[in-house]
Amino acid sequence: MSRSEPWFYAWCDETERLDAFAAALLALVNPGALLSLMMSHQQGCETRSVDEVLAMIHAHFGGTNNAHLGSGVRLSDSERVMMFELICYTDESERLHPWGPLRLTAGERRRDFFPYEILVSTYGPRFVEAEAAVAYHLVQGDIEDLLLRLCAPDGSGRVPTGACTDEEDWFAPVEMCATYNANAAELARDLALSWVHLHDKESVPRIAGMSLETLHARVDAAPRGARVPMKGGSELAGSLSRETVLKALATPPAALLDALEAAAVPDDAWRAAEPKAHEIMELLRQLDEAAEGEGPPAFRAKVMSPGHVRFLEEHAPFRVRRLPSGGVVLATHPYRTLWPLWSDALFVLGLMS
Repeated sequence: MSRSEPWFYAWCDETERLDAFAAALLALVNPGALLSLMMSHQQGCETRSVDEVLAMIHAHFGGTNNAHLGSGVRLSDSERVMMFELICYTDESERLHPWGPLRLTAGERRRDFFPYEILVSTYGPRFVEAEAAVAYHLVQGDIEDLLLRLCAPDGSGRVPTGACTDEEDWFAPVEMCATYNANAAELARDLALSWVHLHDKESVPRIAGMSLETLHARVDAAPRGARVPMKGGSELAGSLSRETVLKALATPPAALLDALEAAAVPDDAWRAAEPKAHEIMELLRQLDEAAEGEGPPAFRAKVMSPGHVRFLEEHAPFRVRRLPSGGVVLATHPYRTLWPLWSDALFVLGLMS
């Protein structure tokens, strides 16, 4: 697995794509920040006027002329400020190479977003698990915040689905670290998209806008007993069957969502690490509030060792957020995938086969 900055993806019909891009831009950009726009055919501008940027995009967007915009964003959870790049691709470009159709990256390097080191107490031994838990808490709110700013900056519902990963591509939703669905009643779309992507080798950006009925028909058309291999789950959840997906599509959405919420319980290893993680978070708070040169003694501890990464891959908790809009976000740390959450929920419902 690569370890890059997070990549956020959203699907939107091309007729509404520029409106979705404009809404996301307004939700992301710091007021008065410099906006750097470049169209694929070399038109561009640098300005602090959002209206000027949007006017140029409307004048030139089309064919294979896509919009690439860079600026600064203040992350709502951590209040950090970093660069972001927001790209809007045309359908013609997507047919040539599916990169979006809406894509957001935050930070210019991995270390801009993910903590490379944290301050820990000079007293006592190191606790790798607790430090990894702190690394989770430092980024998880920002991951969900950016995904919602891209996919649901307003109540329009233009974007039906989106996802986040630390990979440079939109893969099976159950193999991403976060997904967004504008309608919780269509949450099984994540499973159906994953099946069609893995079984039929279809690009997710090209099929993300399919109706749930069409996706259901694509799954149903597969041979009986067909299975696709899965990563990141237990040995019992090492594959996903056609029959499981069809049963999930037939399950009442409320029952599916309840099962996912019930499965999103931190495991014993994570619960054991949390008390010490809270101590470290309290130390960070004290140091942040202290005058320069004051505060508790501390030293910088690296939190990107194989042990830290492995703990996040295997134990980072899941979040299931029901949104006031009627949508839902499933999320975990970018070093983990959503498949363990899905597989546990499907087992509870008796749907795994």
